Amino acid sequence: MLETKWSLLQEQTTTRSNIDAMFEAYIANLRRQLDGLGNEKGKLEGELRNMQNMVEDFKNKYEDEINKRANVENEFVLLKKDVDGAYMNKVELEAKVDSLQDEINFLRAVYEAELRELQGQIKDTSVIVEMDNTRELDMDSIVAEVKAQYEAIAASNRKDTEQWYQQKYQEMETNAGQFGDDLRTSKSEIAELNRMISRLQNEIESVKGQRGNLEAQIAEAEERGELAVKDAKARIRDLEQALQRAKQDMTRQVREYQDLMNIKLALEIEIATYRKLLEGEEDSGGGGGMGIGGSSYGSSYGMSGGGGGGGSGIIKMSTVSSSQSRRY
Repeated sequence: MLETKWSLLQEQTTTRSNIDAMFEAYIANLRRQLDGLGNEKGKLEGELRNMQNMVEDFKNKYEDEINKRANVENEFVLLKKDVDGAYMNKVELEAKVDSLQDEINFLRAVYEAELRELQGQIKDTSVIVEMDNTRELDMDSIVAEVKAQYEAIAASNRKDTEQWYQQKYQEMETNAGQFGDDLRTSKSEIAELNRMISRLQNEIESVKGQRGNLEAQIAEAEERGELAVKDAKARIRDLEQALQRAKQDMTRQVREYQDLMNIKLALEIEIATYRKLLEGEEDSGGGGGMGIGGSSYGSSYGMSGGGGGGGSGIIKMSTVSSSQSRRY
């Protein structure tokens, strides 16, 4: 029975000798996982920094576009003021043209009235000359001279009026053409500014959309990073707890192993003792079947045991037996 128990203890000791290697492999695996989590954390932090830099760049571009838009709007307001001033000048010039046209029509009417009046006076003079023809004056020459003078005066007035009218008309045409060119130039500039404003608005909307997408991506990346960090911390905490449990289990198993080794050594000593006792009894039994009572045993033993993997103890015992006769 003792030998069977001894063999079982040796098998258990041999089986548990691989626990150290198993725990070392498990700890190495946990360390590899911890290093992997640290590398993943550094990678996520780098991606987060890159995304933050991209967001800062787009933010600066957006602010620049806003400043450009404000400048363009200011220029548009100034150009609009200039266009409004040009339009008011055009209205004033058109009013002046109408006034000059009315003045020309009035002068023309006055000229025609004066001409009719002169013609009437000439006719009256002719009649008077015909009536006073008895005085033998050269009325024909006088009338012709007066008529020529009036015709010359009328022609001169007509010429001056036509020249003045043509001059004013040319001036108005020149001013109207100049203001028309200015107006067309202002209209083309306003159209160009409107197109520029539309383009800038589209670009601003596009930048806003990109900014929204980047903010969403950054929020998602931050959320993923936080989740990854939390997961990594949880895994590290679990690994630390598992490592602590493994250390506790290892300590407990080492303690059990030491207890088993102590039991093993005690059993070896007990087995060796019983073996020597049995050998001594066999030796004493060969002398006539005497009892063992009254025997004294002096035993000295040296023991050297190997540790760790189930080392066996070497026991040396020397037994001195002496039979003494009992007196009854």
